[in-house]
Amino acid sequence: MASAVLARAQVISHTCANLCELVRGLQEGAGAIMLAEEVLSDPAAAALTEALAAQPPWSDLPVLILARQGADSPVIAAAMDRLANVTVIERPMRVASLISTVRTVLRARNRQYQLRDLLDGLRESDQRKTEFLATLAHELRNPLAPMSTALTLLMRKPHEPADAQRYYELMGRQIDHMVRLVNDLMEVSRITRGKIELRMEAVALEAVIKDAIELSRPLLEGSNHTLSVDLCSQPLVVRGDGVRLTQVFSNLLNNAAKYTAPGGQIRIVLREDKRDAVVEVWDNGTGIEPDMLKSIFEMFVQVSGTSKAAQGGLGIGLTLVKSLVELHGGSVEARSEGLGCGAMFCVRLPLTRLEAGASQVPLPAVRGWPRSLPGAVLIVDDNRDAADALSDLLRSLGASTCVAYSGAAALRMVADGPAPGLAILDIGMPGMDGCELAMKLRANPDLSGLILVALTGWGQRGDKERIAKAGFDHHLLKPLDLAALISILRGHA
Repeated sequence: MASAVLARAQVISHTCANLCELVRGLQEGAGAIMLAEEVLSDPAAAALTEALAAQPPWSDLPVLILARQGADSPVIAAAMDRLANVTVIERPMRVASLISTVRTVLRARNRQYQLRDLLDGLRESDQRKTEFLATLAHELRNPLAPMSTALTLLMRKPHEPADAQRYYELMGRQIDHMVRLVNDLMEVSRITRGKIELRMEAVALEAVIKDAIELSRPLLEGSNHTLSVDLCSQPLVVRGDGVRLTQVFSNLLNNAAKYTAPGGQIRIVLREDKRDAVVEVWDNGTGIEPDMLKSIFEMFVQVSGTSKAAQGGLGIGLTLVKSLVELHGGSVEARSEGLGCGAMFCVRLPLTRLEAGASQVPLPAVRGWPRSLPGAVLIVDDNRDAADALSDLLRSLGASTCVAYSGAAALRMVADGPAPGLAILDIGMPGMDGCELAMKLRANPDLSGLILVALTGWGQRGDKERIAKAGFDHHLLKPLDLAALISILRGHA
């Protein structure tokens, strides 16, 4: 009778012959349970209690009990103690009361499912952010290896300037690479939505591949791999972001090194195929099963049974490769004859035409300190190494500098000595931060011509507004772009 009433109200119901059938049915999911009071005397009621107690945290399945008149029976009282979400309806009942009660509990149950989906979404979002941060930490460690090696070489014995220059250039490239990655970290939400900003320009792939090899060399040499390089005899130029493309090929080389036993063979080939530049990375490592050739580009997928050979890993390198290549209008695919047969990854990028006489834009030349800027340079940073190194750098250009390691020390220095013409202030200092110090300097009438430059790691929109409001003339991000500083100072001069 209840089933017929609910059917007329367009409520789908399923009738169970006994409690055992009902408990089995709960495994398929339910919006609510409706029981007659008499059923609760069945010994199988204990199984129902256990099933309801085993619900996941988000679930609280409603139980409707159709009771005899006078709902104070011991059976009902026991049921209300054992079953959490219980609604008792006395018989005889009005049809409208039954339908409205059922609809109410179904709406409540629907909200539980919505809460489950929300919790799942929040959990997934949090997991993706955690995985992204782990990924970025992994990517940041890669440039540290060649930098550490170069520093060790420079410290072990004195080098002639010409010999040391290649190490300085190496470290400069790796620092640029790390700066770009850190800038991406400041925009985590933008990257997780796939909105990575590319700095597109004409890029020679030969130079990109050489940079990628340099980036991956520690891992290759650490595993005693033999790397062979076969580059096209003529320049192949694509339109792309050189740093990102270096990341692509470095990831592929790292992937080959990880999945190849020590002493293995790795080969990278650059060739032209009609209107495309083709880069192939070959190895004789663990190989890939045919049914995994496409799924390995999905996030956090690793080939079964090879993670140990790869020394762990997050399973994100190939996903980054695929995303970045597609952002450049290209494609990537994997080929392998199976486990133990090695693998080849092929990247295709559309070629572009390089204008006659065009070349990569060199870094702006830094000729010297603008002599027309009066006064010394006040450098304030709680990081002593950073402040002293910047002071030495500006002195090498001909500037006169004074250094303070806190806001209070800077104010004492200004009060006791000649007025500076330029102040370069860190923002995130303990006690008096850079913005508070800037406002105090601006309030000093003797410093009316002072040029204030913020040099900080804080670069979000809100940070820029706060820094501008404090009275700064310019806002530069760490590490210092010296050419940019000289350019803006020449503008003031």
